[in-house]
Amino acid sequence: MNKIYRNFLFISIRYLFLVVLVLPGLILFYKIFSPLTIYPVYFLLNLVFDATLTGTTVFVQDFPIEIVEACIAGAAYYLLLIFNLSIPGIKIKKRISMILFAFITFLLINILRIFLLSVLYISGSRWFDFAHELFWYAISIVFVVGIWFLEVKLFKLKSIPFYSDLKFLYSHSHIKK
Repeated sequence: MNKIYRNFLFISIRYLFLVVLVLPGLILFYKIFSPLTIYPVYFLLNLVFDATLTGTTVFVQDFPIEIVEACIAGAAYYLLLIFNLSIPGIKIKKRISMILFAFITFLLINILRIFLLSVLYISGSRWFDFAHELFWYAISIVFVVGIWFLEVKLFKLKSIPFYSDLKFLYSHSHIKK
């Protein structure tokens, strides 16, 4: 198989995978990451307080802490996956390592974020609402972009998501000629 055809094939497979994955919505991300988020948050809260878990809600004293889909941040995992799959020329083993690194890093940060916000809520801090809104609207984006930049540095990535693929497609298209 010639190199150009192989590159077209790999580009098609990567983007087809992204489309197929999101067709049913982000449900797959929530199925995987909900328990991976809820149980560690419950465990951490139970180390500090007397906590109980019912479904997706952790109860501490009289405070219910409901961990909803927005807390799980399925879209953030999907965005990290998009970044990781929109880079050409990465061997499968390295790509899997990159995706695992991104997902695990975000998962750990997210667990810590929910735990710290829960402690603020339980302690009755006047900063809870501000911190919650700040994390929700701004810092979550910073986390995703920061993880991506860290991946670029650690994995020594040279390509640019989407652009490198578009550049390749354009250079081998009839439009250019």
